[in-house]
Amino acid sequence: MAEEPDVTEDHVPAACTGCGNALSEGDSIGFERRQVRDIPLSTVEVTEHRAHRCRCGCGTVSSAPMPEGVAGSPSSYGPNLRALAVYLLVFQHIPVERTAQLTKDVSGAEVSTGWAASLLPEAAGLVAGPVNLIRALLVMGHALHADETTTRIGSMRRWLHVACTGFLTLLHLAPRSRAGADAGGVLPHYRGVLVHDSLSLYAGYGSCTHQLCGAHLTRELTALEEDFPAQKWHQQIRWALAGLNTQATRVRAGKIGEIATEALLLYLEAFQRGIAVGLSQHPRAGGRKQSTARNLLERLRDQAHAVLRFADDPGTCPSPTTVASVPFDRSRPS
Repeated sequence: MAEEPDVTEDHVPAACTGCGNALSEGDSIGFERRQVRDIPLSTVEVTEHRAHRCRCGCGTVSSAPMPEGVAGSPSSYGPNLRALAVYLLVFQHIPVERTAQLTKDVSGAEVSTGWAASLLPEAAGLVAGPVNLIRALLVMGHALHADETTTRIGSMRRWLHVACTGFLTLLHLAPRSRAGADAGGVLPHYRGVLVHDSLSLYAGYGSCTHQLCGAHLTRELTALEEDFPAQKWHQQIRWALAGLNTQATRVRAGKIGEIATEALLLYLEAFQRGIAVGLSQHPRAGGRKQSTARNLLERLRDQAHAVLRFADDPGTCPSPTTVASVPFDRSRPS
């Protein structure tokens, strides 16, 4: 409960329940407290700005300027209403038409969809400086995560690219291509450790060090476990990655100085044996096209340095994102 409520309402019994005499607040000997949190009814408030013209005794007429932020049109919407609409559009991902409807329902302002859509370029211009700063800080960072996913704008499917750390995020819309990833202005200039999935376009960035994302690998291994439940190699590889990730996390947290040699050997051996068994159970097919399982296993084998980089120097190398831990019975290795 709030120590100092904004409003206090006192409720006094109208009369004594014994004799019927009238009672007032002065008769109070104590009270029970209840607090209710609510928001005030919101309605649009119209402020008229009048810029006067004044005539001096010398005959000169001087005009007062309109305050900064007041639009040139006779009627406009103020910064608070515009900020609300931009918040709904950008942060809450509410479509333009529904943003206009919600703004009208909440505030009473009869805004149009065209007005709501016109706010985005204005807002983008206002945050251009901070966005450039975010871009520069991402480029200078030691570790960077990159990914991409589909989104829809109207009836069209577009690709949304992200470059981020634990503190900064930069999003941009572009095709799913090297040029599309470059359009964010971060990856072409990055020189640190880039954590990403196995999309081939990321491999083209040769100026940075690569770490394959453990969350993506875990998803792929889990999917193959569902496809081949009788096999155990996927569980063994996932168990090894989870164990190494736990040890690396302890190093970064300062709980241990380094991953113990025996632990490192245990997990690396399980990782390599799991791959070997998986490859034996999923031999190569004729031609270039291979099965999903074979493609993953060859990637784990051929790019082991990028998969396990987080354990090479865990004090400075980033986590490959959280790798889900799965039980694995070492008494029955693959």
